[in-house]
Amino acid sequence: MSKSKINRLVGIALLSAIVVVLQLLGSFIRFGPVSISLVLIPIVVGAAVYGPVAGAVLGGVFGLVVLCQPDTAFFYGLNTFGTVITVMAKGILCGWLSGLVYRVCAKKNEIVAVILAAVVCPVVNTGVFFLGCVLFFWEGIAQVGGGNAFQYVITVMIGFNFLAELGANIICAPVILRILQAVRRK
Repeated sequence: MSKSKINRLVGIALLSAIVVVLQLLGSFIRFGPVSISLVLIPIVVGAAVYGPVAGAVLGGVFGLVVLCQPDTAFFYGLNTFGTVITVMAKGILCGWLSGLVYRVCAKKNEIVAVILAAVVCPVVNTGVFFLGCVLFFWEGIAQVGGGNAFQYVITVMIGFNFLAELGANIICAPVILRILQAVRRK
């Protein structure tokens, strides 16, 4: 195996470990009923450095950890199949699409590319989650949210979490990527 392939595997493995740790620790950072996740940052960085497939792998690792967390039990109780599909699809797609956006845009401007990838990741993650809620969990969420499922999902389950993830990604992903690129050049 070539040195570049070994470096790639090690890099993806290290980012996978960071994804696991951030997802597990992120469940402890709470604002009311919402946990704030920093896990999308290494997914964006990995997708930019190693490509869309690596982003999908990192997103898949993220999904597997989410499936094992206590917060997911509510969704398992509503629809187990829908939970697995929604969680895995949102993770894999957010990483893969971030990598594609970065790859296409980096040819013109790397900074713009990483910022766009940092935006795409939480938009896809949240968008697929919302779609999963509509397809698989709507009635159960309506019961918990007092009958107005749309308002509950948008404000409590998505609103705060999405804005925090978007802000963290836009600020941190470009900085971390620039640091990695500077280290690689030395």
